[in-house]
Amino acid sequence: MSKSKPLTVTLIGAGLRGMIYSSYALQRPDEMRIVAVADPDEVRRSRCQAKFGLADERCFTSWDELFARPRQSDAVFICTRDRDHYEPTMKALAAGYHVLVEKPMSPEWQECIDMGRQAEAYDRTLTICHVLRYAPFFQEVKRLLDEGRIGRLMSIQHNENVGYWHQAHSYVRGYFNNTESSSPMILAKSCHDLDIMQWLAGGQCLSVASYGHLSHFRPESAPPGAPKRCLDGCPVSHECQYYAPNTYLIENAGWKGEAASNDPSYEARYQAMLEGPFGRCVYHCDNDVVDHQVVSMEFEHDITAVFTMSAFTEKCNRTIKLMGTEGEIRATMETNEIEIRRFGSGKSEVIQLVDPEGHVGHGGGDMRLIQDFVKSVGSQGQHDSSTSAKASIQSHLMAFAAERSRVEKRMVRLEEFLHSGALA
Repeated sequence: MSKSKPLTVTLIGAGLRGMIYSSYALQRPDEMRIVAVADPDEVRRSRCQAKFGLADERCFTSWDELFARPRQSDAVFICTRDRDHYEPTMKALAAGYHVLVEKPMSPEWQECIDMGRQAEAYDRTLTICHVLRYAPFFQEVKRLLDEGRIGRLMSIQHNENVGYWHQAHSYVRGYFNNTESSSPMILAKSCHDLDIMQWLAGGQCLSVASYGHLSHFRPESAPPGAPKRCLDGCPVSHECQYYAPNTYLIENAGWKGEAASNDPSYEARYQAMLEGPFGRCVYHCDNDVVDHQVVSMEFEHDITAVFTMSAFTEKCNRTIKLMGTEGEIRATMETNEIEIRRFGSGKSEVIQLVDPEGHVGHGGGDMRLIQDFVKSVGSQGQHDSSTSAKASIQSHLMAFAAERSRVEKRMVRLEEFLHSGALA
């Protein structure tokens, strides 16, 4: 690709994430252009076509239809469901495309390895959407660590406060509620966080031990008389914080309303409450993923870490505490506030980040991810993406190890995957 020409991209999967990443082309058309789309959903495909002015012959109903044609672009964005990442990624790399794929790479650890090897075999860029590495918040935390502001890092405590409403939407009613159809929650939701912890630790994870359960969002927790659907005469509709119409039938339902219905009209959303998955009582769904989990980790250089993921929080945010030999850092991503305490000083330094480009999209990480991908492809091998498959596979294996530990109730060493051929 010539440096003077914008990177051309085909979007595979024109849902919420795909359209967010693709919007970079509208912000910086001199750097990137969307030239084709593949999505089986006619509404989403047409929306993408209209937004980017695509010709009919550049709109495909499937990735197989796309790959049956000559190469349409320099790269593809693969923003499909978790279990639909592997096949189009492998086919795209073999067809000569550079690839940006939504996290997680795959719900199967061996497929993650295969994807990385495929990118190497065809000498293509394969970037994983670990957007948090690009957020100014985490980049500042990493800078402070690397500067030695708290001495030698010893321990990490990281919390992902999922939020009761987010759990209900995405992991009880929504697309990520079932391990077989999606991924274990530690992978679907928190591979971001494990990736950040590995990045901050600055070394390989050696072993993990994990505990977690699905305790609350179960039929036995339902209020007496609660029907299978919220609109079927729920006796506690006036007091239930999970009553679906209060989320999806309000005037500004936002991205949650869009998930419930491609058609934003009230009538379509109401019908979705009667028939679709988002109208179900949260205590009567087919969910099987955990609603709380902890992971303990041992890294190289004697660093220990603990990660807690919980649905039972008011706010939806990430908080982190880093403990070093000379001080500690406490930080909250939602407020972009970082506090540094040096031992013996009796003082604290507070850094309040202000991003001139705004903090939308994972703290500003979304668009910086795309910028890095464009740069990586355009550099012709001189710039490796910060979240390349090579960099990302380790944190994926940490998630697989955590789930193995949780299910088998034992400590899991990462070298188990080495013996299985994963890290060979």
